[in-house]
Amino acid sequence: MRYALIALGALSILFAGGCATLSNDANAKPHEGITEKYWKLVELRGQPVASLEREPHLILKNQEGRVTGFAGCNSFSGIYTLNEATARISFGPLAMTRKFCSTGMDVERAFGEVLEQADSYSLNGDNLTLNRARMAPLARFEAVYLQ
Repeated sequence: MRYALIALGALSILFAGGCATLSNDANAKPHEGITEKYWKLVELRGQPVASLEREPHLILKNQEGRVTGFAGCNSFSGIYTLNEATARISFGPLAMTRKFCSTGMDVERAFGEVLEQADSYSLNGDNLTLNRARMAPLARFEAVYLQ
């Protein structure tokens, strides 16, 4: 019984220590740049993203150039190539789960197309825009920081 209580206490500490909350607090910025941030998708091809059960987002990991995210119905992961000096970015190949959803599929399809087409980005504070050449922005994201 004592060992079970010790194990339960250790697990409680691990889970409590791993919890984080999301915030748009400007004072919580860990660093500049576009990597290692939670980027919430707010606009696709000039149109606001509809509110869904779970928000579409992406996270660009420094380690091995990995990207992970949620596209509106399914999760995705893959690789990206980034050149911060020239503000160039490309995605792929990407893998996605294949769940069917009654909502969010249109956002997911458009989000996937944007990731395939994007070749550059612009960063203005907590706003990231994915672009293709000199065309209008493909997608706009807002940073959400972990506390």
